[in-house]
Amino acid sequence: MLIEFSVGNYRSFKEPVTFSMVAANLVAKDKNLDENNVFAADKDLRLLKSAAIYGANASGKSNLARALSFMKQFMINSSKETQSTDEIGVEPFRLNTETEGKPSYFELVFLMDGIKYRYGFEATRERVTSEWLFYVPKVRETQLFERDFDTITPSKKYDADGIQQRTRSNALFLSVSAQFNVELAERILEWLTDNLNIISGLHDRAYRDYTVKCFTNNEKRADIVNLIKKLDLGISEIKIEQEDFTVDSLPDEIPDELKKILVKAGRGKATIGTGHRKFDSEGNYKSLEEFDLVSHESQGTQKVFALAGPLITALKKGEVLIIDEFDARLHPLISRALVEMFNSQETNSNNAQLIFITHDTNLLSNKNFRRDQIWFTEKNRYGATDLYSLAEYKIRNDATFESDYIKGRYGAIPYLGNLKHLINSNG
Repeated sequence: MLIEFSVGNYRSFKEPVTFSMVAANLVAKDKNLDENNVFAADKDLRLLKSAAIYGANASGKSNLARALSFMKQFMINSSKETQSTDEIGVEPFRLNTETEGKPSYFELVFLMDGIKYRYGFEATRERVTSEWLFYVPKVRETQLFERDFDTITPSKKYDADGIQQRTRSNALFLSVSAQFNVELAERILEWLTDNLNIISGLHDRAYRDYTVKCFTNNEKRADIVNLIKKLDLGISEIKIEQEDFTVDSLPDEIPDELKKILVKAGRGKATIGTGHRKFDSEGNYKSLEEFDLVSHESQGTQKVFALAGPLITALKKGEVLIIDEFDARLHPLISRALVEMFNSQETNSNNAQLIFITHDTNLLSNKNFRRDQIWFTEKNRYGATDLYSLAEYKIRNDATFESDYIKGRYGAIPYLGNLKHLINSNG
């Protein structure tokens, strides 16, 4: 379960931006929002099941998802997919002279097996400058390891003594520890891989392939088909046909060794067929007509299919799912229905968490969210992103969130110049 995520450039310049899924101490107008949208992680910690992030274009919303995606990939791969001379893929804040070449900051607070962990690091393009891992075994936070440049101090509990010397300056100690079979490091990276998923609502090829894989599981297949039927897309059935690679079916220009690898890897391209009911002139059902998802269905339908696998899996396994550009190509009622699946005790009994980045103000309602579930990003006068929650505003719980947001009462909207005389109509 995700508790908090912080990211920033050079802490002496500006405090890191922190996003939190910890429920604020407030009472919602509708008691059902408290019962459905919040769950108890333990006796002292209540977490949110969903959160929405709003903001103007270029305000830094997508950068949050990109930063977390980078952090995840660097944690998993820095020990095995980089060489000693490779640059680290951090992006320093370029609009202030003080931050040029200074470290970028990342920190993640999460629950794994009922225990709270806090892990983070700072890095420039050249090297990791600091790294830390703490946990809360009972009441007090306890250090598992800490790093200052190349000086790494693991505790006895972490059991990784001797691995410090094997850690390159551009690799994370956590990642190297997992490579050398430190059990806790392995479990953290497994949790990260299996439970924290970040996808883009604009580029759906990767998770469309994942949805296709879900069809090998009969239970997931039934849930995906049922979801698509209930979203009124006119689809009655879905059929997946995957052709197996053979040496003869692959193009001649592919080297023989690569052909063998592809054949050994298994199945190749999938054809996704959607079944639509066909009627005669009297309105009687006659047969099922098969369409091709990619060739014949709308962009919105293709996106719903692509999202279905990650959504169903997250709900079944209690995962964290982060979606950038969530509302792109989706009808507002479909967006709301998908969010409601997470804000529901019935469909989200495993306490999965959905965090989505959106412009869809139809969702901005006290009927959908508590105030602490709504977040905003806004660029300050120096080009840096501020992130804040609606819970920071002293407003009534029955306030019209959408209307007040469009009016600019919470900030995080574009302030447009006068466009009337932009074009010279006289040529």
